[in-house]
Amino acid sequence: MRFEDVPPVRKFHFEKGQQSFAGSWWLASTGELVGYESWLERDHVMLMDFDPEVAAVASQPFWLHWREEGGRARRHAPDFFVRRADGSALVVDVRPDERIEPRDAGAFGATRRMCALAGWGFTRAGAVDPVLAANVRWLSRYRHRRCEPPAEAAAQMAGVFGDGLALFEGADRAGGRLAVLPAVYHLLWKGWLSAELPGRPLGPRSLVRTGTLR
Repeated sequence: MRFEDVPPVRKFHFEKGQQSFAGSWWLASTGELVGYESWLERDHVMLMDFDPEVAAVASQPFWLHWREEGGRARRHAPDFFVRRADGSALVVDVRPDERIEPRDAGAFGATRRMCALAGWGFTRAGAVDPVLAANVRWLSRYRHRRCEPPAEAAAQMAGVFGDGLALFEGADRAGGRLAVLPAVYHLLWKGWLSAELPGRPLGPRSLVRTGTLR
């Protein structure tokens, strides 16, 4: 069973007035929509889409059933199933540290044990670095292929930035800020250009270079 291709096993629940928010993220790597149930889940799906090691993602991919020590039946639908580029699998549950109750910890522990038996990885993802999330969120606006420059133009931009140049200065040298920036952002999204995204907000003076400084 290719769990990265399955539909969610349950509907996403959202009501007016809730603090959480359900929606769908368009995954640039596959062209598919991936559901999420909170802004935090949205940020993690976005970072998965940004990660070159992630080939596909599915939300709420299966029900896991087990019994607790007292015999009580439990079930849990993990948040995401991730297929990596090397073919390996990762199951992801998203929950901030401060919101993990004993019942949640039991579900995550059971999921971890199941994943070990299946030969999959498991992680419980918490808060995302706000600077990294803001930078990748900006670049995600240019992730669509329509922003991708022709190969010759991409090579020219890579040559301009070379070992490092300020974002706006490099864009001006590559052909003009307004015309070039969308393509530069796309190349940053794809990893053909790089910047210190976890370190500081992306701005006019951000150092951009060729390579994979993600």
